[in-house]
This record gives sequence, C-alpha cells and structure tokens, in this order.
Amino acid sequence: MTDDARAKRTQTLASAAKAKSQAKTAAAEKAIRTLVKRGELITFQAVQREAAVSHAFLYNHPDLRGRIERLRAQARPVPPPTPPADEQSTLVLALTSQITRLKKQHREEVQALRDALEQAHGENLDLRRELDRRGRDTTRPQE
Repeated sequence: MTDDARAKRTQTLASAAKAKSQAKTAAAEKAIRTLVKRGELITFQAVQREAAVSHAFLYNHPDLRGRIERLRAQARPVPPPTPPADEQSTLVLALTSQITRLKKQHREEVQALRDALEQAHGENLDLRRELDRRGRDTTRPQE
C-alpha cells in the first residue's frame, strides 16, 4: 500500500468519524429541543435515550454537557426553606402545651359555673319552700 493510498484512507476515516460525530451532536441537540417542548426533565439519561447516543459521547462534548447541566439546573425546583427539626419540634411542643393548659382552664371554668348553678338552684329551692311555708302561715287564722 502506498503512502498516498494510506493518507486517502486516513482522510476518509477521519471525515467519516467527523460526520458521525456531527450527526450524533445534531441528534443530541434535537433530543434536547424535543424534551424541552414536551416539558420533560433534561438529564443526561433522558437525552441519551431520546438521541440514541452514549453517556460518554454527551460527557465528552463540552457544549452539549454544559447545555444539559444548565437546563437540568433550571428545571430543578428550589425547595422551600424548612425550619430545622429542633425549631419545628419546639414549636409543636409549645403549642401542644398551650392547648393542654387552655383545655384544663376551660374544664375548671365550666366546673365552677356548674357548681355556681347548682348552688343557685339549691338557694332557689330553699326560698320557694320558705315562701310556701310563709304563705301557709298567713292563711291560718290567727288565735
């Protein structure tokens, strides 16, 4: 094989590899656009599945890798800040304690009102009996 033929084969292989790489890059970019249109989460795995390319291909192309990482970060919702477990449990304990105290206070007030009502009924009964007794005493003839 001559050097000229070898150079031609090398050039042909290089151009074929370049064309294959460009086709895969175009497929990956199309896959990204498709996933965005569908509103799906952009991940390396999703792009790989959609474009039928390898993870290694995506990771080894800085432009594609950067774009996928950027889109993935944008789509990730920021979780709302949650109070530390200590604060949350302290708050729950404080509210539980307050509810318990208010329930006890309510029961005591209700019992005090029931006792007062019972006493008022007793006094009312005594007064009716006294009134009834006095009424009978005045209807008797005086001697």
